[in-house]
Amino acid sequence: MIRSIRSILVGALALTILSVTACSSPSSHNTDAPETNCASYDIYGDLTGKKVSVYATFIDTEGAQYEASWADFAYCTGAQIAYEGSREFETQLPVRVQAGAAPDIAILPQPGLLATMVATGKVVAAPDAVAANVDNYWSASWKDYGTVKGTFYAAPLGASAKSFVWYSPAAFADAGYTIPTTWDELLTLSAQIAADGVAKPWCAGIESGEATGWPATDWVEDMVLRFAGGQVYDQWVAHEIAFNDPRIVAALTEMSRILRNPDYVNAGIGNVQSIAAEPWTDAGYPIVDGTCYMHRAASFYQTNWTTLDPSLVVGPDGDVWAFPLPGLTADSQPVIGGGDFVAAFSDREEVQAFQAFLSSAEWANAKAALTPQGWVTANNGLDRSNLSSPMDRLAYDVLSAPGVEFRFDGSDLMPSVVGAGSFWKEMTAYFAQGKSEQSVLDAIEATWPV
Repeated sequence: MIRSIRSILVGALALTILSVTACSSPSSHNTDAPETNCASYDIYGDLTGKKVSVYATFIDTEGAQYEASWADFAYCTGAQIAYEGSREFETQLPVRVQAGAAPDIAILPQPGLLATMVATGKVVAAPDAVAANVDNYWSASWKDYGTVKGTFYAAPLGASAKSFVWYSPAAFADAGYTIPTTWDELLTLSAQIAADGVAKPWCAGIESGEATGWPATDWVEDMVLRFAGGQVYDQWVAHEIAFNDPRIVAALTEMSRILRNPDYVNAGIGNVQSIAAEPWTDAGYPIVDGTCYMHRAASFYQTNWTTLDPSLVVGPDGDVWAFPLPGLTADSQPVIGGGDFVAAFSDREEVQAFQAFLSSAEWANAKAALTPQGWVTANNGLDRSNLSSPMDRLAYDVLSAPGVEFRFDGSDLMPSVVGAGSFWKEMTAYFAQGKSEQSVLDAIEATWPV
């Protein structure tokens, strides 16, 4: 199957990219896939002449990769999959739904939007085949994120892991440093690096234009999950406890042991205050020139290294690599991340069949085989050898580990006035103005909608 999909990739991508605009990419199913073995698609039935419309955020080459990933489904079942990608997806989807022009399927970038769409009464519950796939291939927490008020609506699709620390394997080896496996070991390593005086332990940056501050919210979420635990994390995100609860203050204070320590930051860039102004895209670069040892960033930061220098190798023996941000114990693995979800606005036979396919291990493997880097899933039916990027394989290992304590990025689940508003703003002030942990969290709490 993977071979047959690869055989049509060039043609599929070429045809699709020609039709892609900045806003959309409509297409129909592939009709020429002679190497495709269709036996595994018999379970979806004969869908000849039936059409499924799909709406999502993926455009350009990324959109073309998604279309190629379901080309065999279209060929074997006879279904027409009409895909449209848009940068304005999150704005336009509610408008379309309200106007009675909802797509058959929407791929939603976070659970908060799923809840908003479910509230319209237009989203239909996931069929049994989708629920069975999710029960089989994902951890329970992922199914929970696709569930609203007790009803399961949306299967997870892609995923991301944010809780990583980037470093130079050669620099660590030269200095005799080992990868920490607990939070205390990480602090001990930071102190040792500072004492050695060759370079500062950490570099960081949270500037991101209108979204300045968001990388700091990821740090806070990682600290809350580690030091307050998953249950408190969930209560905090849902505002069942106050944003400035003493346990959240303690977690932010723990973060300050690294990011507000002038002996530890901000390597090759400036002082603590410089974190607020340093672009997050560039903040890890001092690792390459030897002025910084560690930088916390998501798995998707891998693309930043090749942007800096296409010759840089990302891998265990490469120029840069990453290790999971440790938990409190060596056998714990708390992870903050993200993902997208497949919601349907129709329960027609062909729509349910396509939903089931997207929740299958077969689709996950097809998508992985078509993506050079930057895509991963928490679907444990994935053959990791189909992931060509070492970083994607590491992210998959973390996300699919049996004991992983995964939580969705908290700011994405909060009301936007907080998650994409006061949380960003106050974390910027935390560094730029030196505001205290308590005053920062008090200010955010005051903005939570009543």
